[in-house]
Amino acid sequence: MTAVVVVLDWFGIIVFAVTGALVASRKQMDIFGFMLLAAVTGVGGGTVRDLLLGVAPVFWVSEPRYLGLSLVVAVLVFFTAHIPESRYRLLLWLDAVGLSFFCVVGAERGLEAGISPLIAVVMGVVTATFGGIIRDILGGESPLILRREIYVTAALAGAGTFVAADAAGLPEPLPLLLGFALCLLVRGLALAFHWSLPPYRPRPGRDPDELRRLGL
Repeated sequence: MTAVVVVLDWFGIIVFAVTGALVASRKQMDIFGFMLLAAVTGVGGGTVRDLLLGVAPVFWVSEPRYLGLSLVVAVLVFFTAHIPESRYRLLLWLDAVGLSFFCVVGAERGLEAGISPLIAVVMGVVTATFGGIIRDILGGESPLILRREIYVTAALAGAGTFVAADAAGLPEPLPLLLGFALCLLVRGLALAFHWSLPPYRPRPGRDPDELRRLGL
């Protein structure tokens, strides 16, 4: 991996681990709860990605520093979580940053594994979202991915931009930075202006008499 990918990977672990620990603080868990949520959020998406790609062992088993960093972050947040005025708002913005880091790192790992560009984009989305899904489920929260928010769309935009820029032959680290910036921009604007995609709205079924007249 390039130095930029390594830096993004480390920052992604830190930021997502913080979000996991913040969820633990909102649920008033003990320090082991902090460590669990920080760890699964920090490495969860990458674990699912590596399993899907058939990478053995998964990244944090071969490089335990990733897991160790998540645990250190958990302990630090345990003693400092009371400082932010709004932990939930901080959680959302840090999650947006982690989403942006991991969507490009996951896509880059996919291309590095030799898969098609389309599947690389999918791996970017998986890496960016699955840690947060596990965090929210274990923390008793409604997963962000299931809410009426622009979330997966932002990860998809970031990963797709990275893969497209890489295919166009742009010099490193420009594809990574473009993907990161676009994902953060889309997610940040959605948070700032409360954007959401239109939901499905049920429609009344057709009248039985009308169907009979049409011979249906």
